[in-house]
Amino acid sequence: MKIILSIAMTLFICTTGLSQDFKYGKVSKTELQEKIHPLDSSANAAVLYRNEDISFVYTDSDGFMQEREVHERIKIYTKEGFDWATKKIYLYEGGGGKTEKLRNLKGYTYNIVDGKVSKDKLKKDGIFEEDYNEFTEINTITMPNIKEGCVIEYTYKIISPFIVIDDIILQYDIPINKFDLRVATPEYYAYNRQFNTKASYVPNIENSVSKSSGSYSSSSQSGTSKISASKNYSKGSFEYKVNTMKASETNIPALKREPFISSISNYRSKLSMELSAILNSYGGIEKSFSSNWEKVSKSIYDNPNFGDQITRTGFFKDDIASMVSGINDDFQKSFVLQNYVKSKVKWNGLYGFRTYKGTRTAYKEGEGNVADINLLLIAMLKSQGINANPVLVSTRNHGIPLFPTQKGFNYVICIVQSGDNYILLDASEPYSMVNVLPERTLNWKGRVVMDNGSSGWVSLRPNTQSVESTSLNIKINDDFSASGKVRKSVTSHLAMRYRSRFAKRNTEDHIKAIEEGKGDIEISELNFENANDITQPVKLSYNYELSDGIDDIGGKLYFSPLLFLTTKESPFKLDERKYPIDFAFPYEDKFLVNIMLPEGYKVEALPKSEAFEFKEGAAKFSYIAKENGNFLQLSISFNLKASLIDPADYAVFKDFFEKIVEKQAEQIVLTKA
Repeated sequence: MKIILSIAMTLFICTTGLSQDFKYGKVSKTELQEKIHPLDSSANAAVLYRNEDISFVYTDSDGFMQEREVHERIKIYTKEGFDWATKKIYLYEGGGGKTEKLRNLKGYTYNIVDGKVSKDKLKKDGIFEEDYNEFTEINTITMPNIKEGCVIEYTYKIISPFIVIDDIILQYDIPINKFDLRVATPEYYAYNRQFNTKASYVPNIENSVSKSSGSYSSSSQSGTSKISASKNYSKGSFEYKVNTMKASETNIPALKREPFISSISNYRSKLSMELSAILNSYGGIEKSFSSNWEKVSKSIYDNPNFGDQITRTGFFKDDIASMVSGINDDFQKSFVLQNYVKSKVKWNGLYGFRTYKGTRTAYKEGEGNVADINLLLIAMLKSQGINANPVLVSTRNHGIPLFPTQKGFNYVICIVQSGDNYILLDASEPYSMVNVLPERTLNWKGRVVMDNGSSGWVSLRPNTQSVESTSLNIKINDDFSASGKVRKSVTSHLAMRYRSRFAKRNTEDHIKAIEEGKGDIEISELNFENANDITQPVKLSYNYELSDGIDDIGGKLYFSPLLFLTTKESPFKLDERKYPIDFAFPYEDKFLVNIMLPEGYKVEALPKSEAFEFKEGAAKFSYIAKENGNFLQLSISFNLKASLIDPADYAVFKDFFEKIVEKQAEQIVLTKA
């Protein structure tokens, strides 16, 4: 009976929510009093309502202008949901002074105070403008008086001179109760509509055709102004068809983030509108935008902020001549010049495949975006006769493009080819190496662009394994605490990750980070070698004393041989996973453990040696334990050769990894001799 009542109550709540008033400013007490989401109790926030309306309005002076209106109402349940009170609005700037404008921005935060609904207005001090890159401005709004249980609401309009329609996001990391979408485009613009094929949620779309009209004066062209070639020098009006697409969706599930995923955006439900052609008033193609990756690559290369930058060499030639003299190997020259660029130009944190300042200015000022830095490196390499070219990249947080478009890329790196071999370089990352790219770039494939504008794909996924080797010495003291020394050696991408995290930290902060989550441990005499020497492995050593790693039960000692280095639980909790497990790069994690038996004790139980593997060696785990006089010696290894695990193999890999956790949890038992 309780179950039936619970189901009925949930249905009532959902039905009530769908029938409520979503007019701007009409937030109800019911919305504010709701404690948890009725369909997703884990949600820290939820979109109560979102309305997105995209249309084109004709004006005599400007032709068709795109208008994108957004109205959004969000419920915040917990402090973890406070991030949803900040909204970023992207505005784009093109050539010829064309820019998008933000209009009619307003918002309120609603709370219950003394039993009544109170509201706080979004003011100017909650709106911030910043340049994201040379073509993009971000307007960030921060809603006022955010509390657990509050509701925020805002609305705005973007007026755009561009006919390109940004991707329409249909799914968030939190549930969406109701989403109304309308996209209305004039018949003169043809778009290819594509949903993300990797998404598990797809909305229902309704299509219709209606009529609209516009007016023109003697100074404009008849029909569609700048679109039609037919001129009319008298005032008048014209009719045109409007293709409208609508969706009215309810209870859109949250896109749950899972560990080891390249970018959750790769699997987000979204609609992409690819502009394929501009048509004239007779339905014929006036201009075609149908494209392929060759055309996209060439158009990027022909941009002066890309192709021209790698031919400008005069401003640095004298500075680098002596650096590479006497070096015959192209790859060695590349390494030397990459390090020079790193030292000369610092990354300003901006992505982009086109230069922000230009290579000359970046070189002079010592700062630039990714393209400033890596196109400068390519120019230097080419000036030395090295076969170097740019590689267009979509970073992991940018996702994988659904169709050929310049918007599919947001980054550029360098490839150097010599004979049948090649290396990849990125001089924007201080700790990167030859073929050791920043993790942000390890996404699928990159597009190599040659001098003549031709192009082709190259894999960005590393083939070389990163290795972390750990030596752990354990001495069991009279009070049953454990002490000893840890030594680590870390290579390749794991070394770059470690340097990025710790190279600039002081020793005290470094120790605190190591101690975190490891129980009652005290670390001393930390030694961090090769923090900035990227040609060598990271070397780390420290002494430790652990008070809670060994249990004395009935005169017997129980402990896991890896102590505080044990993997305590598997990160793979779901019964089914819809996305690949992406470890970014292959790696091996090795442990050598040496345990000194305390005086007066002998081994009663020792975990047995065994090995098991996943999918014919794509991943292996081995565990070897043996007794050697007064010492116990263990060799434990996890070897991951396949850095990408398909969802179809998730259940098998999950079981494989759980066995690893269980094996590491097995305890050694010592008893009195």
